[in-house]
Amino acid sequence: MTGETPLPRLTTAQAALTREVEVVDEFGASRRVSIPAERDLTVYVDRRELVTLMTLGAQPELLVLGYLLNQRLIESAADVESVTVDWDVGAAAVKTHAGIDRIEERTARRVVTTGCGQGSVFGALMAGIEALELPDTRITQAQLYALVDAIRLQESTYKSAGSVHGCALFTLGPSGRGDDADAVDAQPVHMQCFVEDVGRHNAIDTIAGWIAMQPAGRLYGGRVFYTTGRLTSEMIIKSAQMGVAIVVSRSGMTQMGHEVATRVGLCAIGRATNRHFFCYAGAHRLTLQPELAQR
Repeated sequence: MTGETPLPRLTTAQAALTREVEVVDEFGASRRVSIPAERDLTVYVDRRELVTLMTLGAQPELLVLGYLLNQRLIESAADVESVTVDWDVGAAAVKTHAGIDRIEERTARRVVTTGCGQGSVFGALMAGIEALELPDTRITQAQLYALVDAIRLQESTYKSAGSVHGCALFTLGPSGRGDDADAVDAQPVHMQCFVEDVGRHNAIDTIAGWIAMQPAGRLYGGRVFYTTGRLTSEMIIKSAQMGVAIVVSRSGMTQMGHEVATRVGLCAIGRATNRHFFCYAGAHRLTLQPELAQR
């Protein structure tokens, strides 16, 4: 449409997600099994080397875009002219429209996070979280169970090769309000995006990149983020930056993750498998339906 800022041009670099290796099982027999691929991707921004990411390589352009967004080095996808990935040299070239202001200063301090594969963030991890305003998203217990079931049925690299984390973005019907137990059918759960990578921080960055590339109005309803990994401060902050008010994990939660979720008013649900879960924070966003619980 006229007047809209164009989205960046992205390549569609492809790479094998798994490879076969020979192993010896408990009976001494040789077998061939699949394992996830892991490859390094060095990111250059306006010809300046920024960081090297270890990744599965499923959607590298979205990973790079989401990484820049979650590091707060760019404000929106519109700041980027193009992202070009070339697996022959293991590099991603990012071209911005106007450069990144004070990039040397802003990337001088690096915090190594608890992410698998040693994730990292630039600058003060907690800077700016007080300014985040989350939407009034609510979820019912029935919707939570539907979400967990959708993940269980999802075809994945994890099922065939293991050793990866999966993340997904869901939306809850047209309004995202699921606080009326009688309106569950009118507020369906939609999986919008599913991503796997060797580290959960890569997977959430890829989803952030995917969100940024969606046309205005494409995503309606409340957003719910799901991860197979634990809920750390990094995952909570990145979720909140994506406008997500509810985060669900099949794993647990760290103390700092809990503190951040409480401060920003985010609903954090962990240990979510089958019909069991713990709501660690933001219980006001969850409508319980005790008749659905599994004893």
